[in-house]
Amino acid sequence: MDQLHREIARRRTFAIISHPDAGKTTLTEKLLLYGGAIRQAGSVKARKAAAHATSDWMEIEKQRGISVTSSAMQFSFEGYHINILDTPGHQDFSEDTYRVLVAADSAVMLLDASRGVEEQTRKLFRVCRMRGIPIFTFVNKMDRAAKDPFALMEELEQVLGIRSCPVNWPIGVDGDFQGVYHRDTRAVELYFSSDHGRTKARKTEVSIDDPALEGMLAAHYLTRLREEVELLDEAGDAFDLAAIRRGELTPMFFGSAITNFGVEPFLNRFLSYTLPPTPRMSDQGEIRPDSPDFSGFVFKIQANMNPAHRDRLAFVRVVSGVFRRDMNAWHSGQNKQIQLKAPQQFMADERAMVETAYPGDIIGLFDPGIYRLGDTLSQKPGLRFERIPVFAPEHFARVRPFDSMKRKQFLKGIEQLSNEGAIQTFTREEIGLEQSIVGVVGVLQFDVLAYRLKNEYGAELIMDSLPWRFVRWVVDSPKPLDALNLTSTTARGTDARGKPVLFFENEWSIRLAMERNPGLALDEIEPMDTFEGRT
Repeated sequence: MDQLHREIARRRTFAIISHPDAGKTTLTEKLLLYGGAIRQAGSVKARKAAAHATSDWMEIEKQRGISVTSSAMQFSFEGYHINILDTPGHQDFSEDTYRVLVAADSAVMLLDASRGVEEQTRKLFRVCRMRGIPIFTFVNKMDRAAKDPFALMEELEQVLGIRSCPVNWPIGVDGDFQGVYHRDTRAVELYFSSDHGRTKARKTEVSIDDPALEGMLAAHYLTRLREEVELLDEAGDAFDLAAIRRGELTPMFFGSAITNFGVEPFLNRFLSYTLPPTPRMSDQGEIRPDSPDFSGFVFKIQANMNPAHRDRLAFVRVVSGVFRRDMNAWHSGQNKQIQLKAPQQFMADERAMVETAYPGDIIGLFDPGIYRLGDTLSQKPGLRFERIPVFAPEHFARVRPFDSMKRKQFLKGIEQLSNEGAIQTFTREEIGLEQSIVGVVGVLQFDVLAYRLKNEYGAELIMDSLPWRFVRWVVDSPKPLDALNLTSTTARGTDARGKPVLFFENEWSIRLAMERNPGLALDEIEPMDTFEGRT
């Protein structure tokens, strides 16, 4: 086996998805702790643990205790090279999560043991199913009173439409979590309280058939465990690795990320079950990871990861071949060869220079303003991967600088945040140069916009909410936009690429526009050919 094949076999690239407050960033932190990437973990809201979570690097995230951007982190563990994509769970930032799922080969779905499947989990799960990637379920917060595990299994099937197979089983679900039983090894792993989860949990492991177990675990726990395991073995779905890898069956794990209970057994089994990097579709057919030519695509752009330097990084998922520092590659956005400078890998905002990277790896390239989301980089000229869709925002505001002397900083900030995909920008003819229309998926993104413009660009905002709730791209029109028969509250405009759009206050206005203008075709996703080059 040559070097490329060896490195591909070691790679695991996955995203962690969940509803807000299910403990996603905490789990990411604990995986880093067990992988040896950090010595001490910091909880997100930093109560008993003094440090802030490694993956919540942006100042606003540390203040609010939520993740608003997606972090990419790499570390090695037991011979594997792992790329974790920690995504924002807050629904206002779901579009960032959709984009990140394009770069992942599998997903870890985190459930709050007391709440089960929640709304945001449902949305993200649908995106995973669309992509057909394997989904691994970690039932978190078992240190608190939890739903019955059988009820959670039923919920997965009824709400999400996926069958589950518990790999381990919890002992104590009423806020008295004792540990887990591993069905594959028939071992009971008992946990002891640790230092609020800052370091690895202390534990002991004993066979379920060992008489010594009766002296270590109270009789009522042991009786219930044996009854439930017998029921699982008789009535539950059998473990089927092929079905798991096809995304048809989700293996379930139980634990508590905050206290580290159950994290290590989950990590070990997850890495052996999940797939190494997978092929990607392009306009030249399927591109396999072991193809000798380097290729990759930009799935995220992040400005000002280091506030001391006004820098911008393009996050690239390597699809095939070997990436080498300062190599030349064809860039789909400019349709020419460019040098890929200053490649970096991450532990949130801490970076290290990269000499080589392999399929599955996430690297950051210095971006002088040439990259956009979905751009392809390849040694083979003309290659284009599938574009990343842009979803319609649902909230709109007219924004302008509070101080007209800060207009230049304001415009630069708006442009950079738009290129990142943090906001979408639109223009209307009647709006002056200093004013832009900003669209976001969730209203909390307006707070982040104001915060980042002030702290990163020194420009305070005046923001006027606009009444529209829908934007639709005009795919086809029987006449010029200004000649369309529309309601008085409907507005015309263009997006950042100059494509025509219509703004609507309600769904009734959209239906009326379609009825009054036969031949008008509208779409809630930016129209593009599957393998379109930049216009």
